Amino acid sequence: MSQHSQKVTIIMATYNRAHFIEETLDSILSQTYKDWECLIMDDGSEDNTIEVLQPYLEKDTRFKYLKRTAKYKKGLPGCRNMGLDIAKGDFIIFFDDDDIVHPENLKISVKNFNNKVGYVRYVREVFWGDFHYNFDRSSKYNSELLDISVLDKMITNKIPFNSCQVMWRRECYNKNRFNESLMYAEEWECYSRILSSGIKGVSIDEVLFYGRKHPNSNTGEFKNRSLKRRKSKIIATKLIIDNLRDKKLLSNSLQYYFIRLGFELQELEILNYAVANSKLSWIRRIAYSLGYKFYPILKPIFKLKGKLKMS
Repeated sequence: MSQHSQKVTIIMATYNRAHFIEETLDSILSQTYKDWECLIMDDGSEDNTIEVLQPYLEKDTRFKYLKRTAKYKKGLPGCRNMGLDIAKGDFIIFFDDDDIVHPENLKISVKNFNNKVGYVRYVREVFWGDFHYNFDRSSKYNSELLDISVLDKMITNKIPFNSCQVMWRRECYNKNRFNESLMYAEEWECYSRILSSGIKGVSIDEVLFYGRKHPNSNTGEFKNRSLKRRKSKIIATKLIIDNLRDKKLLSNSLQYYFIRLGFELQELEILNYAVANSKLSWIRRIAYSLGYKFYPILKPIFKLKGKLKMS
């Protein structure tokens, strides 16, 4: 099968984003790679989303509008799982309903696949407010092969794997779906399962996606300490630790990462779970427990030490 006959399925969950989604759909229509379908999965919008979408659905049959059925839980994971179950593409990519896609996104991503590659990741930038189209079309970029040796960097976000900055070979989802009980960090949990299976991919240093930042996004709510989002982060973290432990991939650096995460998020449940699944001595375990109690006092001192080191 030639590259140009390979279909890409774009899965886009939407909920009350009538004011943003037009810009996103226009950026999809501008794709130079034409063999795609875009599944717009509505999670029960109560605004005028359908009226906004109607002209697009009438103009281009590659757009398909579906309402999430009762078989799938309300939320982003349920919508994406429904999309995965009906996708017809050879490749899968997730776009959000408020972001902007580079015109060459699909073309460059598909071009970087070969028989040994299960995914292609690229760079994502963020923006606030209005987006000004100033795309780099030079097509000059570096690429590198990623394998399980960089799993630690992928899980700790040193090599970011945001939900919308990866194109996946369809087979990656044969045995994987998003956990529908998660309302935040669901892609982190799902992607870590896929990546820990040993699949290889390509990373390219080209910006091909632009994420819109606003307070009503899931990430915005998490940073504003939404209990629902934070509880989901705790559950996702524990599931990732379980998966890595069971596959004997919970390295020392990852053990310390999850312990630090407990401190940074001020979530004792994460700290305790990370410590319980580590190979730390009982003295170190007690030290971390005490450290957590005094962390609010010690945190400014650690920050000051960090600044002094940098200077």
